[in-house]
Amino acid sequence: MTEDGSGVPHDVGSQWYDSDAGPLVRPYAMTGGRTQPGPSGVRFDLIALVTLDENAPGAGDDTALGPEHRSLIELCRTETQSVAELAADADLPVGVVRVLLGDLLEMGCVKVSRPVPPAQLPDEKILREVIDGLRAL
Repeated sequence: MTEDGSGVPHDVGSQWYDSDAGPLVRPYAMTGGRTQPGPSGVRFDLIALVTLDENAPGAGDDTALGPEHRSLIELCRTETQSVAELAADADLPVGVVRVLLGDLLEMGCVKVSRPVPPAQLPDEKILREVIDGLRAL
């Protein structure tokens, strides 16, 4: 048993204290308790590409946005990024980023390019025939 300076004994290793961790904000506080992105229920794939829409009416007005929303906008301002990249760069859980992106999409601040479903991709056999045809030239 040891004391942590408050005079209360505790088992070593039963609690941890890390002054470098900074303030902790729970994900539900960032999203207002929401777990789904907006009323439209849009689903963001990890590889969906997010681009800032500079011409959007709400793109320049960030007074209604929280700090996490503004952080995502700043990350998108420099280049198009995937949802996974945004989550990593913003140091936020993917679920939180999806909800925040849903907000930004509804406000018209961002555009999302969803990946093409595998069923809509050309058949591999056709692509090989095209490659063989080009090599024959």
